[in-house]
Amino acid sequence: MKHVFYILVVSCLLLSCSDFQKTLKSEDAAAKFNLGTELFDAGKYNKAFRLFEQILPKYRGKPQAEKLTFMHAKCSYELGDYYIASYHFDNFVDIYPNSEKAEEAAFLSAKGHYYNSPVYSKEQKETIEAIEKLQLFLNSYPNSQYLAEANSLVKELDFKLERKSFEIAKQYDLIRDYKASIKSFNNFLLEFPGTSLKEKALFYRFDAAYNLAILSIDSLKEQRIKDALGYYNNLITAYPNTEFLVDSERMREELQQELNTLTTKS
Repeated sequence: MKHVFYILVVSCLLLSCSDFQKTLKSEDAAAKFNLGTELFDAGKYNKAFRLFEQILPKYRGKPQAEKLTFMHAKCSYELGDYYIASYHFDNFVDIYPNSEKAEEAAFLSAKGHYYNSPVYSKEQKETIEAIEKLQLFLNSYPNSQYLAEANSLVKELDFKLERKSFEIAKQYDLIRDYKASIKSFNNFLLEFPGTSLKEKALFYRFDAAYNLAILSIDSLKEQRIKDALGYYNNLITAYPNTEFLVDSERMREELQQELNTLTTKS
């Protein structure tokens, strides 16, 4: 019985493939539209896309063009070709701004840009573009059913930019370019005042200032020690029980001893 079942399944698949190839090679646009729609509804986006690509120009200005244009863009999206999908979704919204699918198309266009955003360690041009697209969507559809998801995507992308900026500042500290590290952390804290990385940023800024002060020549050391102690106070005021408390206290004591020595000499 199982053997018969498998034969039937294989026969159906072969017939389906045969129908697809036959329709693909035909000149019947209506047949391609109908089969493409069936394949689209069944989630067979690759085959549907191949059919839609052939007939899209032929349906311009016709009643079916709106549906076809959306399905064509959605196929690209489902196949992971987000650059092309976003382009076609934007085109759909421009042509059919009053369509019941316009909101979904605008969201999927923006979400396509989100998927093109690289990891935080790389250049973040696409991330900035994705945030801009999502914000534009939120402004255009403030009561959208996709509101919560769009805001969540923006938050995730924003954190990627924060992480990028934070890691650059931290890297300066690791390579002992302490002045650049302090400046970068200052910029980071100004640009992202509500960041979840604030405690770490305050500590590593203090760490960079501590190292800069300790390694300075005597003529520069006193002021740099005072600057470093100021950064220590910023950390402790904001986070009295910081996870970096032990290291911070050790560094503060060493800075204070150095300052006392300098004061005694003068």
